[in-house]
Amino acid sequence: MSDTVGKVIRPATRADVPVLLELIGELAEYERALDEVEIDDAMLERALFGSEPSAYARVATVDDLVVGMALYYRSFSTWTGRPGIYLEDLYVRPAHRGLGMGTALLASLARLALDEGWRRLEWSVLDWNEPAISFYMSIGAVATDEWTRYRLDGSALEDFVR
Repeated sequence: MSDTVGKVIRPATRADVPVLLELIGELAEYERALDEVEIDDAMLERALFGSEPSAYARVATVDDLVVGMALYYRSFSTWTGRPGIYLEDLYVRPAHRGLGMGTALLASLARLALDEGWRRLEWSVLDWNEPAISFYMSIGAVATDEWTRYRLDGSALEDFVR
């Protein structure tokens, strides 16, 4: 991380929750889904720092200003018998793109996986997000086209259990 003075990737802290919410909102707006965001400060703080965290975050900073995030959680592969990392959100503010922040955030998660003996770092990307797809391909990521993601949520989730 030598191309920008003061550039650091670090674990998120409770003090980062407000800026993480801002970044989540910016990402949701970019992904044309801002109206779907329900999370608030208390929910995010509980998810990241509660007694049983369900997610984790790393932030990218430039001169102590948070400019990006990687929000992730542990996954598990029954085939490998090992945990992995599922990257839920990766986002760098537009003014700070091209500085290697996204690469550094992903590399920090890859290093975590390797250090822990985990086998996978995986994520999803919208099929229209060509800049992200190009970036992921440039670092050697491979699309798993044979898998289709399914989701039950909202009324469909409720109807299913009735």
